[in-house]
Amino acid sequence: MTFILKPQPLTAEAFAPFGDVVEAGTTTPIMINGGNTERYDSLVKVQTENPQDTAVINIFRAQPRMVEADADQSSMRIEMMERHPRGSQSFHPLSGEPYLVLVADAVEDLKPENLHLFLAQADQGINYHMNTWHHPVLGLNKVCDFLVVDRKGEGNNCEEFYFSQDELIEIRL
Repeated sequence: MTFILKPQPLTAEAFAPFGDVVEAGTTTPIMINGGNTERYDSLVKVQTENPQDTAVINIFRAQPRMVEADADQSSMRIEMMERHPRGSQSFHPLSGEPYLVLVADAVEDLKPENLHLFLAQADQGINYHMNTWHHPVLGLNKVCDFLVVDRKGEGNNCEEFYFSQDELIEIRL
């Protein structure tokens, strides 16, 4: 059986069970720099399991993952999901491109029905809450860079879940 995922728009309300949408204009800014700059302050909280953990900033360079299925649509097979039990993880696009965000309900034995797909715009970042199942970054049209705020500390912070080969899960655009 094939399970088809189609993206819905990324909104703070729809994404709330999985994390935060990070974008300007969602809160009242604080004016700084002599009134020349709007500061949208404390949009998300970096979560870490242990007080000695630190937040680090990285750049991830994502290759486009969608393949042309036919003249009218692109597709991608979903085989795995991951989560970070010891800290949150936040992605902020740097390349001016939309991208996909695939997350899952908070269950241990993932099924295709647990998946939720969002289309993020080029000006929207996302912050996965600690322990949220998600697919690795999904660039669409070209190689895309993301500024990533991540947890660094002792212990493994990445768990992977692989779907059964009998479960054909596809993203279609």
